[in-house]
Amino acid sequence: MKIKDGLKKVLVLSCGTIILASTLYVSQTKVVSSITSEESVAIVDEQNEVSEKYERDIEYISSRSGTREEEDNTEDSISSEIINATKENAPTAITIPMEQYIELSQVSISMGMNLTTRTGLSKEDFKTLMAGCRADTTKWFYNNSDLIYDLCKKYSINEVFFCGLISAESGWNIASNHRSTNNYTSLMSGGKLIHYGSLEQGLDASAKVLHDRYLTPGGSFYHGATISGVARCYCPESSWPGLVFGRMKQIVK
Repeated sequence: MKIKDGLKKVLVLSCGTIILASTLYVSQTKVVSSITSEESVAIVDEQNEVSEKYERDIEYISSRSGTREEEDNTEDSISSEIINATKENAPTAITIPMEQYIELSQVSISMGMNLTTRTGLSKEDFKTLMAGCRADTTKWFYNNSDLIYDLCKKYSINEVFFCGLISAESGWNIASNHRSTNNYTSLMSGGKLIHYGSLEQGLDASAKVLHDRYLTPGGSFYHGATISGVARCYCPESSWPGLVFGRMKQIVK
């Protein structure tokens, strides 16, 4: 018997499922009781072809899924490498060591001491040291001990030497001509004391000149960072080193 218009519809879903709908329309005037062998073979071949296509599609979808999973794993691996590299290159916390200070009883001075080596005292202890200096009758040195300490830290100068130098040049009471010019270490120009606008400017200038010209190798008046080395150009008088050191000993007993 003859088959009329075999209609086959193949619906492919996004998940890869294939539905085969086959509708056979036969002659309305005859009852289908059998199918020729050739027609049967043709139908079977078509069904096998659809089945094989379905299996290929399923295999393709599975392969894509596997590839996606491998890609995901690769991305995870790359992400892990980036995270690890970031951790390895991340800045580490920097620990700034606290300054170590000595006790007041440990302060020492000598004629040949290095004048760029500071006392090692904290600012509070340095103020205590100057408060105990009986020669400082007007308390000028004690009242300015914060500034003196900061300038010695800035220019790497021993605090006791700096005070001894000021006392040797201006006296413990600070002579009037040094007060009026804010020049406490006798810095001269044209045979006269250089005038500075304020006490702070005068002390800063004194500390800077000492550091740049007298206490730093290569400085124009450098002959060693000792009292005798400074004296060669600062004040060549033979008694000057002893004068400065004597004032220092009035501070450190």
